Amino acid sequence: MEPSLSDTNAPAEGTPDDDTAGWKSITGRGDDEEPMNQPAPLNAFREAGDAVFAALLLRVGEAQPQPRLAPTRRALEFLGDPQTSYPIIHIAGTNGKTSTSRMVESIVRAYGLRTGLLTSPHLVRLNERIVIDGEPISDQILAANWTDIQPYLQLVDGELEAAGEAPLTFFEALTVLAFACFADAPVDVAVIEVGMGGEWDSTNVADGQVAVFTPIALDHTLRLGNTVAEIARTKSGIIKPAASVVSAAQSAEVQAELNRAAQLTESTLALENEGFELLSSTVAVGGQVISVRGLAGTYSELFLPLYGTHQAQNATVAIAAVESFLGAGSQALASDLLAEGLATATSPGRLQLVGIEPAVLVDAAHNPHGATALATALEAYFDFDEIAVVVGILAEKDAQGIIAALAPQVDRFYVTEPHSERAVRMDDLADNIAEWTSDQITFRFDDLAGALESAREWAAEAPKRAVLVTGSIVLVGDAIILAAAGEWMEK
Repeated sequence: MEPSLSDTNAPAEGTPDDDTAGWKSITGRGDDEEPMNQPAPLNAFREAGDAVFAALLLRVGEAQPQPRLAPTRRALEFLGDPQTSYPIIHIAGTNGKTSTSRMVESIVRAYGLRTGLLTSPHLVRLNERIVIDGEPISDQILAANWTDIQPYLQLVDGELEAAGEAPLTFFEALTVLAFACFADAPVDVAVIEVGMGGEWDSTNVADGQVAVFTPIALDHTLRLGNTVAEIARTKSGIIKPAASVVSAAQSAEVQAELNRAAQLTESTLALENEGFELLSSTVAVGGQVISVRGLAGTYSELFLPLYGTHQAQNATVAIAAVESFLGAGSQALASDLLAEGLATATSPGRLQLVGIEPAVLVDAAHNPHGATALATALEAYFDFDEIAVVVGILAEKDAQGIIAALAPQVDRFYVTEPHSERAVRMDDLADNIAEWTSDQITFRFDDLAGALESAREWAAEAPKRAVLVTGSIVLVGDAIILAAAGEWMEK
């Protein structure tokens, strides 16, 4: 995961069941009460929301996850185990987790269920990570829940420090916060994206009725292992006893690990191209039209407002996941509700248009697998004559693999660096890109704003040129902020 640092620069219901009731008693708020009863200025809520992120930043960062579950579980026990008050769809993988999670949530919400969604990292503000009923959590409710859980986080921190262990990390505390927010809402189902890995990721304190796997490839090798088999073994740890498992098409090594984990847990396993498959994908205005053979039905001519065959494949996995959740894989989805769910799905930061005249796209690809999918989508879905890529990459990533995947579709590289201590220094990355491609097409910029200004000026000189920002989620988030501030979609 790449924690966005842009926040530091930017301005910055129902009757509960017994478990939920227990959670309500802890928070001191009933279902019919507003989280905060006294009116307050909007900017006060914004400051309170930003303060939550600032407090999380004081903890060990997301780039250094602790391979443990006990502290997160302990904090949730103090809170009455809010994660047990709703069913969970748990999603792991290397690429496509966030997009697939968002599609699953959108389809389930179309059925009238109240949904919770946890994704990471965020692009602009922390609120994006905790979504309730399709909307990022409000600053007011985020801050109220954060205040509620503080005594319990502090108790666990104290126990850990007494035992000579590190206190709760950023992501462990965030996981506790998200589960608490979902119980407080309350939601009917939570869609949970794994932070990193699976087996020891803090989200794995919850038991997912459905475990979903997007494509698994090499990434985070220092933490997860040097082979796809090792990485898949760690990710397969989210499979719980008697779960329904749904997986995208995988390599033989990955499939073997998922098979092993499913057998050990006596779970069912549905694999793409065996139990379900993408039948077709056709380019359409604003996205694509897809047809899918699901686990229990065939669904034709569905509009998906996202670009790239990889998104069609993500949608196929999402459909099978929802079939597994709603009807145990044996009942077809309602065509109109499925169509609504997919048509309203979004995936910010994934081939997202943030500027026109000239066109500026952002994409969060930050490993070779993601960059390959991005390059394929650029060729199939767009008609640009020339593309300039504004790129910055973090040190632990396979920069050469990313650039090699993009180079066939790119005419210029505008090299800068993300606002992260983990970023490859601009000159070092530029030297490498010049060596891997050509010095004549490699340009250097000390900051993202300068790189974007120059790239947009170049793109404006011809009618079918475009700018793409990629290589780092941090960089993409900052580009979105700049585009919004400059009103690039209005010009």
